[in-house]
Amino acid sequence: MDSQTLVILTVDIQAQMALIKGVHEKLVIRAKRLQPDDEIVLESIAYQIHHLYSATEELMKIVATYFENNINESNQWHSLLLQRMKMDIPEIRPALLSPESYLIINSLRGFRHFFRHAYGATLEYEPLKTNLDKSLNLFPQLESDVKQFIFRQKC
Repeated sequence: MDSQTLVILTVDIQAQMALIKGVHEKLVIRAKRLQPDDEIVLESIAYQIHHLYSATEELMKIVATYFENNINESNQWHSLLLQRMKMDIPEIRPALLSPESYLIINSLRGFRHFFRHAYGATLEYEPLKTNLDKSLNLFPQLESDVKQFIFRQKC
């Protein structure tokens, strides 16, 4: 990758990471108000977890667009994109995601699917709390992954 394209990629990644950080900060604030019987807070947290996954998926799409440039719109593209981002692709790009981030994001992908398609379902506290904890752990891990990705890309 030429240096100009790398600068543009880095700026695009940083802009997306700023959005992800904003969602993370909202989750931190809402986590302080989490109560098992507060349906409004539970729904707000679920909504932000959904946003966190979507913003992270957009980050992966940005990277794929710069390198592979062939995001397939099949039924399984979410899963395939995520799997691809944990792989080093020799002579093309390093892995974007660490194994730890991959596991968190894959779990949140399942939660996002539930949240988007479970019309009228009641959110249960324990599964939501588990996904909230994973979500809160994602940003620092993802930030580290992105720094490593950019560093390795420059080498």
